[in-house]
Amino acid sequence: MATTRWLDEEEQRAWRAFLGMTALLPAALDQQLQRDADLSHSSYIVLAMLSEAPDRSLRMSELAARANSSPSRLSHTVARLEERGWVRREKSAEDRRGNVAVLTDEGWDVVVATAPGHVRAVRDHVFDALSPAQVRQLTTIAEAVLGRLDPDGTLRPPAPPR
Repeated sequence: MATTRWLDEEEQRAWRAFLGMTALLPAALDQQLQRDADLSHSSYIVLAMLSEAPDRSLRMSELAARANSSPSRLSHTVARLEERGWVRREKSAEDRRGNVAVLTDEGWDVVVATAPGHVRAVRDHVFDALSPAQVRQLTTIAEAVLGRLDPDGTLRPPAPPR
């Protein structure tokens, strides 16, 4: 039987701080989006992923992966966004079997109007608390952990242009 490698004092401190951050940050971002745009964080992520996609459209399966959502949960989110006129579903032009989510012009306007407040909240809660060196450390740490949790790179951000 393998011996448990218990966390040492520094690892325990880091782990507890990480747990606190991952519990509180999504709620803080969700609160800002609800207050300023009557929009959940998960809905904003869907809109943002579509806004960054070519032709502002993605297959539902790819959108689910990029939004880190189950297909069922994504379908419900997209249905709510459709009701608001921000997204529409179409059959895939490639195979006519799959569905594609498309960001409407109204949805684009929501992203454009909402993004500045969201970025301010991200800066306020995260980046304004860090030095440039800490931002680089955060990138290194997050990419290392993400590499183990997401080996196919679905959630990995694109590399910066050279």
